Amino acid sequence: MNNYFTIKQAAEIVEMTTETLRHYDRIGLVKPCHKDELSGYRYYSEQELVKLQTIELLKAMDLTLMDIKDILQQNDLSKVIAFLKQAEKRADDKIARLHYAKSKIKRAYLHYENKFHDGYSQSENYFVRHIEERVIMLSNKMESPTLKNLWDYHRHFYQQIETSLHSQFLFEDMAGMFTTEGITRLFAVCLKYPSLEGLTVLPEGDYLCAICTEENKNAVLQNLLERAKTEYDVCPDFVLHNIIVTGILQWDYQIQLFIKKEKRNV
Repeated sequence: MNNYFTIKQAAEIVEMTTETLRHYDRIGLVKPCHKDELSGYRYYSEQELVKLQTIELLKAMDLTLMDIKDILQQNDLSKVIAFLKQAEKRADDKIARLHYAKSKIKRAYLHYENKFHDGYSQSENYFVRHIEERVIMLSNKMESPTLKNLWDYHRHFYQQIETSLHSQFLFEDMAGMFTTEGITRLFAVCLKYPSLEGLTVLPEGDYLCAICTEENKNAVLQNLLERAKTEYDVCPDFVLHNIIVTGILQWDYQIQLFIKKEKRNV
């Protein structure tokens, strides 16, 4: 039959399964336009094919089949326009989430590749690192890392800043815990920032460091503090736990204790 397509042909054209087309027929979403009385075969026209392709586009915007059915049956153009504008916004939001997720995944696998090439090992050996001055922003409520707060880490810190100042800040893609006087807060390292009260400056100099896990970090910290006291005669004013991603949804820490200030020529 000219301009008519069997359910198998229609399914192939719109890249769906025949069962999907039968389901749409059962719920009244898209029905074949013609039924052969003798054979019982049902046929689709080009109009139904366009409707099926439209449904796939709307589904990609996370709309339910019932929502799609309502809009396809809607005759009020103003409501159709409002609905499609909202659907477009949903699509934009979804694209933004996917771009963000893609960037996180890319940074993660690049991090793993660097560790692989550098021969990374989870060692408790102690070492000294010279670290440049850092400016950090402390969280006003987050005390320890969780799967939830690490996934969208910087959003929290931007929420602490006035909206008008967002463009003046840029954070390093890392997380950490800052402890002083028995109080611990998560922090973000500021790569760009305005002159603003409330930021914390970590001095340039030598830091006594060690790698640890969540399970042994308290024991490693105590050993590190003892070394700082006995070997460098230092009782640090603060403790840093830099979070090191070790796998999907897994992390270790690099503890850092400030032991020696950088000497500057006058």
